Amino acid sequence: MIIGLTGRNGSGKGEAVSFLQYKSFYPYSLSDVIREEVRMQGKEITRERLIEVGTELRTQGGTAVLAERLLEKIEDDKNYVIDSFRHPDEVKAFKACPDFRLIFVEADPIVRFERVRDRGREKDATTVEEFLEIEGREVAATDWHGQQLDAVEKVADFTITNNGSLGDLQEQLSDLLKRMMGHLKRPDWDEYFMKMAQVAALRSNCVKRKVAAVIVRDKRVISTGYNGTPRGTRNCFEGGCPRCNNLADSGTRLEECLCSHGEENAITQAAYHGVSVKSAVLYSTFAPCLTCTKMIINSGIVEVVYNQDYPLNETSFTLFREAGVQCRQYQVE
Repeated sequence: MIIGLTGRNGSGKGEAVSFLQYKSFYPYSLSDVIREEVRMQGKEITRERLIEVGTELRTQGGTAVLAERLLEKIEDDKNYVIDSFRHPDEVKAFKACPDFRLIFVEADPIVRFERVRDRGREKDATTVEEFLEIEGREVAATDWHGQQLDAVEKVADFTITNNGSLGDLQEQLSDLLKRMMGHLKRPDWDEYFMKMAQVAALRSNCVKRKVAAVIVRDKRVISTGYNGTPRGTRNCFEGGCPRCNNLADSGTRLEECLCSHGEENAITQAAYHGVSVKSAVLYSTFAPCLTCTKMIINSGIVEVVYNQDYPLNETSFTLFREAGVQCRQYQVE
């Protein structure tokens, strides 16, 4: 889950971050990207300087540059709270993450001014008029590369009004978290196993194409295999296969190829360890060739799910249909 936070100065975003961090969310701020840039420039970090440098970065690298830099740090197995969204294109970049939601924290201007005044920072506004004048420059800069808080507010998924106590804010966040957890997305079984096959393909030692297969029964992986030279022989990328290392054209000189295919290795690995693949499902990063098709049929596998087409597989599809083996494509990136 990735929760984005935005709002005007003094609205309580910092308290929201602290609360979510206490709930095991990893905190980041888009402003951290700007702070790093200000430090590199050897300048003093002030609110005005952050706004100025943020505009410079968006002008030079695009309006989503802060989000793009921060997204490089995001890992799939953690929950995050991201503070300081100040441009709608930053939100758009994070919307590519399926479990991202943006919360706009609002509070009345007088309440926010009093909070800013009470924290006593030297360069904060000292009057309501000055506070609102500074804010006016932030919510809708005339330069599109500047801050656009008004536009960000319009694309928020949720709004929390924080005019009360800290406890009130935390209670609202807790209620919102419970609602969001009921809508978490996770991969379906096809995506789950196909991505396993894609990871297994990274182990391939073939220099021409990396292919792998995962064999599943009762939603449990019972065997995996990736393409490459036979056990105990020289790896393909070390010169072990003459066809691959001579970069033969696709579909030619197949009699010279010493590499076993991913599906073939998955089936033989199961046999090597005494595991039956009867009635199993095979997930492959490529549609099977004719040789692998015959092995799949004779091994008792009942379904084949593949990601990408293989250029020479029409005969394989015909044979699968005749043998009663279901074959379908499921594409993932």
